Amino acid sequence: NWDYRFCWLRDATFTLLAVMNAGHYYEAQAWRDWLVRAVAGSPQQAQILYGIAGERRTTEWEVSWLPGYEGSKPVRIGNKAHEQLQLDVYGEVMDAFYQARRGGLTRSDAAAALQLAFLEHLEKVWRDPDESIWEVRGGRRQFTYSKVMTWVAFDRAVKSHEVFGRADHPRAERWRRVRAEIHDDICRRAFDPELESFVQSYGSKELDASLLQIPILGFLPADDPRVRGTVSAIERDLLVDGLVLRYRSETAPDGLPPGEGAFLACSFWLVDVYVLQKRWDEARRMFERLVALCNDLGLLSEEYDPLRRRLVGNFPQAFSHVALINSALNLTRAASPAEQRAEAEVS
Repeated sequence: NWDYRFCWLRDATFTLLAVMNAGHYYEAQAWRDWLVRAVAGSPQQAQILYGIAGERRTTEWEVSWLPGYEGSKPVRIGNKAHEQLQLDVYGEVMDAFYQARRGGLTRSDAAAALQLAFLEHLEKVWRDPDESIWEVRGGRRQFTYSKVMTWVAFDRAVKSHEVFGRADHPRAERWRRVRAEIHDDICRRAFDPELESFVQSYGSKELDASLLQIPILGFLPADDPRVRGTVSAIERDLLVDGLVLRYRSETAPDGLPPGEGAFLACSFWLVDVYVLQKRWDEARRMFERLVALCNDLGLLSEEYDPLRRRLVGNFPQAFSHVALINSALNLTRAASPAEQRAEAEVS
């Protein structure tokens, strides 16, 4: 019973990428204006989520007198995740801004100033551990996905200079050096030669579905042996009844009780990687399996329980539907969103 009545910057950028690929760039402009107002102030104080009117305070407390859906206690009001450090958010925002400019959104001085402040701050903190995309409550770690997204932040900043500004600007040169340093750090510390796969965090042996984003984001090509090895490892260890788990909750120290359904967005990410690897039959089969899980209204929840064969978790879940939209576009367009994002050059 997580309270989701807020705007996560990460989820918003995923949503924006989907609506922009459907041609709705006015939504991107409206959200960009909202973000500039909500974040107003120091980049060090930027939060990973806000109220829909830009509220910063989302204090979390438990409602002990409510049993929760089918006894799923505790019921929570508010969300403590607003206190967390999630470095990936910077990359997601930078990528959304870059894709919006590519789609024809006009330049905004306020947004440009915000991006510059984000990058200057990120240059100082990208080496820090964080709670990352899954908002773990088991302590900060050097999560691979977060590091990849910090690379994305500087990669899109460089590309913005190359496409819309001056490629030889001193600032762009500095960001190229930072981008290369992050890329080298990830390839050296996040890849496990024994597993032949990237891992959830530096030094761990855990796999994580977020690693599927590595080729989608353009960090490495989809046919890179390290990417192929990672996909194979995820297929072997995280694929249950044809659906992808986020990670093995019984072994990963996430601070929550073990056990959960398959997080549906992760399975759509595997569809997207199959598309990038030209594994069309596997991509279509998995996509059709996922679509078949929709209820009679065509809606999906956050997770699916393969044992009880039912939708579970928060319902309906935007994350799942956005992932469905992106996979559908990837399967039906010659220039797919995944290929569009993965066009980045490897440092």
